[in-house]
Amino acid sequence: MQGEMSTFVDPPRQLAWRHQGLREGFEVVFTEPRWTIEGATTAVEERAAFAVQYAIDLTPDWVTRGARVASFGREVHLLADGDGHWHVDGVPDPALDGVFDVDLESSAFTNAFPVHRLALAVGESADAPAAWVRRDTLAVQRLEQRYTRLPDDPQGRSRFDYWSPDLACELVYDEFGLVLDYPGIAVRAPV
Repeated sequence: MQGEMSTFVDPPRQLAWRHQGLREGFEVVFTEPRWTIEGATTAVEERAAFAVQYAIDLTPDWVTRGARVASFGREVHLLADGDGHWHVDGVPDPALDGVFDVDLESSAFTNAFPVHRLALAVGESADAPAAWVRRDTLAVQRLEQRYTRLPDDPQGRSRFDYWSPDLACELVYDEFGLVLDYPGIAVRAPV
């Protein structure tokens, strides 16, 4: 229905995605305690294995307040003030001004944050730049993104047109507002 806003129910306590296509591997996520998300991805991409562990703190309206991302002795800490200003390892990062979401290159789960936060109606679009954490170096950079809400699919699932400088695709979300199929990257696995 034109103009209907996205509304989602609370996510389950544990989730999983099978990474396939670009990389082969698995991601598991735990959503308890509420508003602290903990997860890990282990995978092989371009003949190199990697493992990333993370903890992300959210507000009840899905704005990222902080994140700790670690991989084999390396770690990065992000802290956001909720008004679009960030510190990376304790240092202000003005390149991230205006950003409200963290997005992990290693995660399919983090695509839920802007979809929940924006609550777009069918036909609406919004820019959703993110603090993007690279999976191999844990470097943090600004990633420009745009989400456009499409009409629901025949099963009543929310659909979004996703755009970033390196990728454009259609993402389908379940009743929890979690991506079911990230084309060429990951699919939800039953838990």
